[in-house]
Amino acid sequence: MSVRRPTKWFLALPLAGLLAFFSGAPAFAQFLPVDFLADLPEPGSAAQVEADLLGYDQGADVISAEGRVEMHYAGYTVQCDDLRYEQQSGALVCVGHVEIRDKSGTVYRADRFEVTKGMKSAVLRALTLTTSSGAIISAKDVRFSKELGTILEEATYSPCGLCIDAKGHRIGWQVLAVRMVQDEKTKTVSFDQPRLELLGIPMAWLPFLQVPDPSDPRQTGLQLPTIDHAEEIGVRVTAPFFIGLGRDTDVLLSPALMSRQGLLMGAKWRQRFDTGSFTLRGWGVKQADPGAFAGKLGDRDLRWAWRSTGEFRLGNDWSAGWGYTGFSDHAFLGDYALDANDATINNIHATELSRDSMADIRLEDYQRLGEVSDSAQQAEADVLPNARGSTEIDLGENGRFRLSGVLQNVKRGALESALIGGVPYVLGYEGDKLHGTAEATWQKQMILPGGVVATPMAGLRLDGTQYDQGKGTDAGLGAGEPDSATLFAATPLAAIDIRWPLMMKGPDLSSILFEPIGQLVYRGTDVSAPGVTNDNAHSFVLDDTNLFSTNRFSGTDRQDTGLRANVGFRAYTTLGAAGWLEATAGQSFQLAGTDSVATADPMQIDKRSDVIDGASPIILAVRGSPGFGLTLAGKTAMRTGDDAGIGRTTLGASYDADGYSLGANYVYLPKSLLSGVIEDSTVLTVNAASPLPLDYWRLSGSVSWDLVKGDWLLTTADLSYDDGFVVFSGFASATGPANSNPDKIVLGAKIKLKGPDGDARF
Repeated sequence: MSVRRPTKWFLALPLAGLLAFFSGAPAFAQFLPVDFLADLPEPGSAAQVEADLLGYDQGADVISAEGRVEMHYAGYTVQCDDLRYEQQSGALVCVGHVEIRDKSGTVYRADRFEVTKGMKSAVLRALTLTTSSGAIISAKDVRFSKELGTILEEATYSPCGLCIDAKGHRIGWQVLAVRMVQDEKTKTVSFDQPRLELLGIPMAWLPFLQVPDPSDPRQTGLQLPTIDHAEEIGVRVTAPFFIGLGRDTDVLLSPALMSRQGLLMGAKWRQRFDTGSFTLRGWGVKQADPGAFAGKLGDRDLRWAWRSTGEFRLGNDWSAGWGYTGFSDHAFLGDYALDANDATINNIHATELSRDSMADIRLEDYQRLGEVSDSAQQAEADVLPNARGSTEIDLGENGRFRLSGVLQNVKRGALESALIGGVPYVLGYEGDKLHGTAEATWQKQMILPGGVVATPMAGLRLDGTQYDQGKGTDAGLGAGEPDSATLFAATPLAAIDIRWPLMMKGPDLSSILFEPIGQLVYRGTDVSAPGVTNDNAHSFVLDDTNLFSTNRFSGTDRQDTGLRANVGFRAYTTLGAAGWLEATAGQSFQLAGTDSVATADPMQIDKRSDVIDGASPIILAVRGSPGFGLTLAGKTAMRTGDDAGIGRTTLGASYDADGYSLGANYVYLPKSLLSGVIEDSTVLTVNAASPLPLDYWRLSGSVSWDLVKGDWLLTTADLSYDDGFVVFSGFASATGPANSNPDKIVLGAKIKLKGPDGDARF
């Protein structure tokens, strides 16, 4: 049995407080109001003052007031016990129970408030500031100057207000500092002895911290450091440094020091223009311990990667751009957690999108990421070009006309294949293939007597293909490459869709919509493989989503052929006040011509389609709810004829109410020796979640069981806390004997801090 801790969170629990502080500290500054004491009105404006005792010295132009004083001035409201205001200089002194409400709704409460130097500096004693979002900022003393910025002594930021819930429980998080200085000249925020508290418990402390002022995100300076861990690289601390070279040019340096591999240097250059922008990124490391990747692609001294992206507008409807990634080895980006994907696509593209038309033209080079062999990478395709487009014309009462086309030039240096249950699957042949299609269709919806809806469709599809066979072999899979070939085909299309929507209403406000559907679809060609090789039509799963489609294949390299009839219905009904039920059922029949679904294909589509003597399985899908938080759903494909039986089936049920949830999912896939499925697959998954007696705590988990093998596949569990401001959880998963990767345990933890708006700060 192996135990694996998620890479990023190996040190999460002991370092959670420190990491949270690095993200929480700038949030403290960021949540000062944007115009925090910086938008004081200019002196000389008219002031409206109400007080128990009001005095005015006309010679000195000074207003004095006692009792409960309220002054309205240039959008501000000031209340206090005693007030003295010099109208000419703008000097203002308020003493006792001071409350200031600015134009944005932020409320300042203090014991004393002084404004001097023509409204250019201010002092508050014992400040408590409540933002419109409910956050509270407090300080023993606050000094503000338009030239120097803001200084808060013994400052506290609490996104959760008082951070005490209705039951008296401590919740949320706070950042505290002996002094906080927001410097207007250097555009930085400095903290003396900042510390972080979670649920009222001190979690992290630093002697000093300085970060860029969040009000100026493009200010040159050190950004928030991050820390993570992986076995091959050790502990990594990254300290990004942002450089604003101009209004449209940024550079971000990201040096990372690793305990096992030394220094990883990263840099990003971003350039903006009026019509778009581009970025250029790079990473490089001279590994101190290449042996950490012994036997892998990473066992080398120097490793690097670079990536460039760009996007530009070309007029109102067109845009163009690119994306390219180069590297020393395919595993570098994943080994250093710089890209979690298993592949990347180098491309140049241009896209047009308007109300009635679209076009997308791309040159694409597919690159795998990870431990990839040369032969596996050669099997990846270059698509030069991959172009598609369509346009629609509204003919008014005469219907709609649609024209679409696809052009793909696929190049592979090696065979891409797989062997499943002893059956070969060919995902792509070696060689070059150019395949173009153009399809024009017309359709019109008509309402016939009795409410019957008829939609006739007619059209033509043109295919042209040139395939040049590669020089390799079929790797002994028994599916040799086809001979080089050139193909031209014209496929006439015709279809009629007839539906009769029937609506019934009951006395209890319930309703039923029942819609019988009948279709005839004709594609008049015997050419079932218009692309010669199948690169983009690998999927064929007949269900309620494509039962009534004119072409059920997922790509253009295959198409339905012959004359086909689709019959069935769709229904929807309401059940009482909260219940509902929807259902789709139907079947497809091949009436004449070549059935391309049943034609032999190296992707084994003919062996996976369950088509028997021209008839598809009966498709049934039902989903509904009787109310009370319960939802039920199911899909099945029932085979007919001599091989009658239940085919692919999924069943599900879920209950969710008052914070409790319970669900079950059942998946059945019958064996199919022809397609390599050597035994039935029947998996039952049960999941549940429940709040715990402790406030804000929740326990959830799931178990998956292989009913055929009689053993469990996977178990997961998650214990979480969420009070709206602090979220943390511990999670675990274990695989069982029936899993393809058995006896594996994963443990982890994560933490997130939220602001008053619910957005994550960490």
